[in-house]
Amino acid sequence: MQGAVDDSVRFDLLGPLRAFRGQRELDLGPAKQRAVLAILLLAANRPVPTSRIIEAVWGDEPPENGTNVVQKYVAGLRRVLEPERAPRAAGLLLTLTEAGYRLSVAPGNTDLDLFTSHVREARQLRGAGRRAEAAAELQTALSLWRAEPLAGLTGSYFDATRARLADDRAAAVEDWAELELEQGHQQNLLPELSRLVAEFPLRERLRGVQMLALYRAGRQAEALATYREARTLLVTAHGVEPGNALQHLHQQILQNDPTLTTPQSSPAPTSAAGAAPAVFGWAAPPPPQPVPQYSPPEALVQAGEPESLRWQDWVVKFAAAAVPIISVGMLSGPLVGVLAIRRRSVRLGAAAVGYLAVTFGGALLMDTSSDEITSDSDELGVALVIASALVCAIHVAVIVPRRRRTPGLDPRRQYARQLAAEHPQIARQLGIGRPDLPNQFEDGGLIDINDAPEAVLRTLPGVSAEQAALIVADRTHRGPFRSLEDLSGRGLFPSPIPPQVAEVLLIIRVQDTVDDDRR
Repeated sequence: MQGAVDDSVRFDLLGPLRAFRGQRELDLGPAKQRAVLAILLLAANRPVPTSRIIEAVWGDEPPENGTNVVQKYVAGLRRVLEPERAPRAAGLLLTLTEAGYRLSVAPGNTDLDLFTSHVREARQLRGAGRRAEAAAELQTALSLWRAEPLAGLTGSYFDATRARLADDRAAAVEDWAELELEQGHQQNLLPELSRLVAEFPLRERLRGVQMLALYRAGRQAEALATYREARTLLVTAHGVEPGNALQHLHQQILQNDPTLTTPQSSPAPTSAAGAAPAVFGWAAPPPPQPVPQYSPPEALVQAGEPESLRWQDWVVKFAAAAVPIISVGMLSGPLVGVLAIRRRSVRLGAAAVGYLAVTFGGALLMDTSSDEITSDSDELGVALVIASALVCAIHVAVIVPRRRRTPGLDPRRQYARQLAAEHPQIARQLGIGRPDLPNQFEDGGLIDINDAPEAVLRTLPGVSAEQAALIVADRTHRGPFRSLEDLSGRGLFPSPIPPQVAEVLLIIRVQDTVDDDRR
C-alpha cells in the first residue's frame, strides 16, 4: 500500500552515512546523492521541498537545472532503497507529495533516532531516581556513535547539523559521568574522565565531575590542579573565566566542604523540557558577579580563510576603485559613507568624513579663477585632492567586495556559538545574538531566536514581518526554543531550515541561564 514503511531498511548517520537491508550494506551512490538522502533522513517522515534540498546540498552554487538534478538523485535512491519497485510504479519508501519529497522511516530505524530515544529514557529514569538503569541507557546511546556524524558530507547545513549533534553527544556524556559519580563509582570513572576531558576540554560540567571524583578519591591536590588547568585554558585561549558553578566547587574543595564527600541522596532534577540537567552534585554557589567584557583571542580571529575572488568580484572591485579617480576625489567621501551605512561601521564612517574634509579642503585652497597652478596654495590643494582620490581608490579596492569566508567557518560566529554554549549567562550579558543592542562583542551577525525582538527577526533572509511576529508570539506562549528543530516542529520554518537562515540563527538556552543562576 502506498505510504507504507519499509521496516527492512535501516540507516546510520552517527558516522559516515550508511544504509542496510538486513545484514547487507547498500551502495548509496555518489556524494551528492548521499547528501540528498541525508537531508531526507534528517527530516524523516516529513516532506522536504525541492528548493530546500537544493539550498542545503548546493548552497550558493545551485545547478542550473536543480529540480531535474534532484529528481535524478531521488530516482537513484529509489533504485537502491526499493529494488523490487516497478520502473514507473509509485514509490513506497520515498514518495513525492505536494509539499516535497518524503522519506518514510520506521521508529528506531536510524541510529540517531535510537540515540535520542535512549537519552530521553535515561533522563526519565534519572528523574525517578533509577540511576543504574539510566547510566546503562546512556552507555547504549553513546555506543551508537561510530565517528563524526555525516562524515564526508560538506556544506554549511551539514556543518551546523554536526555541531548540534556533537553538542547532544557531549551532554549525554556529561549525564553519564554525573550518574556514575552519584553512584559512588569515582575510582572506576577517573580513567575514562581523563579521556573525555581531553575530548571535550571546554565542557565545564565534565570538568566539575572530574574535580569532584578526584576529591572523593582522596586526591584533593589533583582536583585543584584540574581546576587550574581548566581556568588557564579558558582564560588564555578563550578570554573567559570559569563559570560560577566551577568556581564555587573549587572553593568548596579548598575548604574541604563536608557536603562533597558523599553522593546526593535525592535524584537530580530535570527541566520541564526533559533537557540534560545542569547539576554537578554540590551546593549552589553564591549569586553571579558582574562579568567583564571579553574579546576572542587573536589566533581564533585568524582561523577562517577567505574564499578566492570570482571574476564578478574583480569587476566590482575595479569599478568601485574607479569612482574616486574618475570623480577626482569628489565622490570619495560619499562612496565610503555608503559603505559605512551598509556595513554599520563606525571606522568607515570616520574615514568618509576624513575623505570629505581632505577633498573639499584641497578644493578651497585652489584658485578656481585660473586654469594654471600659480601659487603654493594651488599646489597644496591639487596634491590634497589627488592624494584623497588615490588613497580612497586603494582603500575601496581592498574592502570591496566584502570578503567571503567558507560557510560555517566564520571564526567570530564559531567563538560566539562556543561562548553561548558554555557560558549562556555571559553571552546574554555581552549581547551576543542581539544586533539591536550596543556592540560589546563581535558575533559575526548572529541572531538569538529566543531573545531578539521582532524588528531584528524581520532582517533574517526570507523572513516576513508576519513570520517574525509569529515567532515572537510562539516563544512567548509556548516557551523558548531549545533547538533549530523546534522551529520546524512548531510550523514556523520548513524542514530542513534553509541554510542561509541556519547560518545566522543562535539559540541561547534560557533554561541553561536559569541553571547557571542556581549553581
